[in-house]
Amino acid sequence: MSTNQKNNEEEVDLGSLFTIIGKAFKNFFNFIGSIFKGIFHFIITILIFLKENIVKIGVAMLIGAVVGVFIEVKTPKRYGSDLLVNPNFKSSRQLYNNINYYNDLVKQKDTAGLAKTFNLDKNTAATLKKFTIEPVRTENDIINSYNDFILKVDTTTVKSYTYDDFKTSFTDYDYKVHRINVISEKNNVFEKLGNIIISSVEKNNYFDRKKELSNENLNRTDSIYRQNISQLDSLRKVYMQVMIEEAKKQSNGTSIDLGGEKRTTKELELFETNRKINYNLKEIANEKANKYEVINVISNFQPIGYEIKGVTKNYGFLLALLGAGFVVLILLLKQLNIYLNNYKK
Repeated sequence: MSTNQKNNEEEVDLGSLFTIIGKAFKNFFNFIGSIFKGIFHFIITILIFLKENIVKIGVAMLIGAVVGVFIEVKTPKRYGSDLLVNPNFKSSRQLYNNINYYNDLVKQKDTAGLAKTFNLDKNTAATLKKFTIEPVRTENDIINSYNDFILKVDTTTVKSYTYDDFKTSFTDYDYKVHRINVISEKNNVFEKLGNIIISSVEKNNYFDRKKELSNENLNRTDSIYRQNISQLDSLRKVYMQVMIEEAKKQSNGTSIDLGGEKRTTKELELFETNRKINYNLKEIANEKANKYEVINVISNFQPIGYEIKGVTKNYGFLLALLGAGFVVLILLLKQLNIYLNNYKK
């Protein structure tokens, strides 16, 4: 009797469990269904709104397009050109400040200031419309900078300062290559700007002194390494003479070992030392090439700028979108007002 009662209780428990699981699945699918219904309802609401107001929105787009085309015809063409640079000695911040200063002169319509800065006549200076600068972002710059950081600090610091922490603290100024863009209404003014932009940073006494000291140190190190190579060559000649003398003695029947395995090891050490010095000389040559100037010019301004055009730059397209957006906003505010009035009731 007790056995049958136990089986019945287990069946009841299993039945309850399956019922709970069934309800859970049902609620889950109902929830998913409600989400899709909500999305479908939202899309239908938008379509109904557009259907009811398509004429008003279309008229607003047409008016905006007409006004935009008129402005586009009356607005002079604009041209752009890019300058790619690689700043040294942490001079990128100064470069950014200078470019922002030039752009402020444009915003303030300080034609006299622009003409004086870039040695231009006032009419040409008035054609300058925008100066911008931004880094050429690449993950390799962050990785290489982090590797350099690891080599300079102790192990404890590295453990407490992860790559993600380093990446978070990496700023626009820390990238190697930066793009300077200038926009003008004249397409042949850019070639005159590059040297002045670069020299504005290079004339800074601090960076000029840093460049001189860096080049002096590199030249000194280069000279020391070359002296080391000369000394190694002399030492190698001594070893060669020892080997020749030893070979002569062995040929005369004398078996005196002047170096044995140790001599061979020394020759290998000389070869390895010579290889390392040559590698260091190559690195120094690269450093001298990179650090010869405060700012390295990778690609100068094009003599003739490219015309700035495209749908997103077209006033007709932009004002058509603006007109449609303005009408849609007014209609939505009107419907919101109606809803609030009805909500009070």
